[in-house]
Amino acid sequence: MRHGTLTLFAALNYLEGKLITRLAARPRPSPGQACHQEWLAFLKLIDQQTPADLDIHIIADNYATHKHPQVKKWLERHPRFRMHYTPTSSSWMNLVERFFGDLTAFITEKSFASTRELAEAIITFLAARNENPRRYVWRAKGEDVLRKIDAARRALAAGPVQSNSILETSH
Repeated sequence: MRHGTLTLFAALNYLEGKLITRLAARPRPSPGQACHQEWLAFLKLIDQQTPADLDIHIIADNYATHKHPQVKKWLERHPRFRMHYTPTSSSWMNLVERFFGDLTAFITEKSFASTRELAEAIITFLAARNENPRRYVWRAKGEDVLRKIDAARRALAAGPVQSNSILETSH
């Protein structure tokens, strides 16, 4: 049984491994309706919790909310924020996605009777994570990643494999 949905915004301080997070209850009037307002509230939270002398580089996917006209206007008035958008289907490049994987593993081990219970578990997880922060560090060599990308591109360009060993087996 589903009791509701929560939206978690997370910003990862790469150097310290700490997170700035905001949990928002759903639903909104319609899907996507006011997501930009939640995103703006999160940007303001990041602004408040980050020393004023630091520039803020945000790596985000191409979700329309991140590029909403009101968001663009806010970003123009806050030049220390620099947006960097990952290419489509490249969320793996964003280290905060690694954090979301850890959170997902934590949540899926449990069962929740309500959205409030889920929110409390997430908040507990986030607090524990920030008490003992750890950096996510790339282990793969850039050359290896590029080699795999190149192999995947070649496979896609070659098209689907035409043979099907099950169909070709004689009976």
